[in-house]
Amino acid sequence: MNFGVGLGRMRRWVVSTGFVAAVAALASGATLAQGLPPELQQAWRATRLSENEVSIVVQELNGPRLVAINADQPRNPASVMKMVTTWAALSGLGPEYRWRTAFYADGDGRPDAQGGLKGPLYLKAAGDPLLSVQELWSLLRELRLRGIKNLSEVVVDRSVFGPVAIDTGAFDGAADRPYNASPDALVVGLGAVRLSFQPDPVARKWVPVIDPPSRNIRVAGEVLWSDQTCPGSPSVSTAVIAAGGGATIQVSGTAAGSCGEFSVYRLALSQPQHFETVFRQIWGELGGTLAKGVRDGVTPARATLVAWHDSESLSDMIRHVNKFSNNVMARLLLLTLGAEEVGRGATAQTGAQAALRILQTQSVDTRGWAIDNGAGLSRDARLTASGLASMLNAAWNSPMMPEFISSLAIVGVDGTVRRRLRSDEARGRAHLKTGTLRDVRAVAGYVLGASGRRYLMVSIANGERSTAIRAFDDALISWLSER
Repeated sequence: MNFGVGLGRMRRWVVSTGFVAAVAALASGATLAQGLPPELQQAWRATRLSENEVSIVVQELNGPRLVAINADQPRNPASVMKMVTTWAALSGLGPEYRWRTAFYADGDGRPDAQGGLKGPLYLKAAGDPLLSVQELWSLLRELRLRGIKNLSEVVVDRSVFGPVAIDTGAFDGAADRPYNASPDALVVGLGAVRLSFQPDPVARKWVPVIDPPSRNIRVAGEVLWSDQTCPGSPSVSTAVIAAGGGATIQVSGTAAGSCGEFSVYRLALSQPQHFETVFRQIWGELGGTLAKGVRDGVTPARATLVAWHDSESLSDMIRHVNKFSNNVMARLLLLTLGAEEVGRGATAQTGAQAALRILQTQSVDTRGWAIDNGAGLSRDARLTASGLASMLNAAWNSPMMPEFISSLAIVGVDGTVRRRLRSDEARGRAHLKTGTLRDVRAVAGYVLGASGRRYLMVSIANGERSTAIRAFDDALISWLSER
């Protein structure tokens, strides 16, 4: 169904009857469909949703609200919650905030003639949401360039956060999926391993390779070789079986050789185990030794800074969070906000308190809100469409508006909305954040109209048939882009 047809007639309808009359119809108790322009009425009826299942707010920026339906009803926003987390972090921490992951040592920090330190090597973690394996390698190389080679032990200081580890299988039973990754003060490579399947055409088999290499992870099972024409992305089943300090990844399925090399990402170890595995691998490759191992502890106040890595800026970081809806990064943003605003030993609760306090200073109505982990991967999180709309309006009027808007996915172009409205006039005219869970569909953001006016929109559907709201949301975005 093409909801873009007749938008010119709809504009004439707006001029002749006035959208204010539609809002008045809603206020007088008329049905939702009767309070919408004709083209949107058709799109709404096609959803077969009840008005009680949705909350919708449409507003001209710094202007009147055009639609307000169940605006104050708290609903589960799914990943739209990331807009709240990223905006609160941007407001509270500033666009140039960076995370420092640093190595310290006792005394003057200089190694002896054999490359040894006087005591442990301390690693002070800061909760960097996007510390990569390559960045850790570069940081460890800095140690080697300073003559450090033989370590007695590594003490990891995670005290910036409190006890924040989660059961990765608690939300939906998919404990090995990267979107369920646990937060931690020291997350490397988002905590996931890459399982690369490399083709061997002569033997007609797939060779699995674990990246980064790990002696604690092994692959069992087999992905069968097929000679068919590549049907698309291979579908491979995996099951991670934990055993002591390691894990076995059981693989199965069939993949066409014509597809070429492909990869899947899985959580195989806890965040501390994953870090230790990666550290040992890189340190050994760089020629270093480690006598005792890795343990948790606290960096002494007297310790000397030896080497460090500063992350990319927060304004860059939130692009990863919003455009690609990264859950563990959003969790770490909220925890960092708690650590900076409330104090070290941060938890999701202190992070939520800090976020709400910041938003309330911006006159955002947070009544009925519940922020639990900042990512929206939750059954308990709640926002109101009205409150979120007021936050979006406040963000628009902030000096940090460009940084926030640029973090959102562009409809038909990139991120989580790159496939939506690609052939519609709305393509490239809306910056949005989507949210999807079982029984939840949500979208919010900004739309540029043909007139040059900008609009904000919030649409949240909760219920068994919430998936049906998507076509209506697309019609609404198209309509706003034509105004």
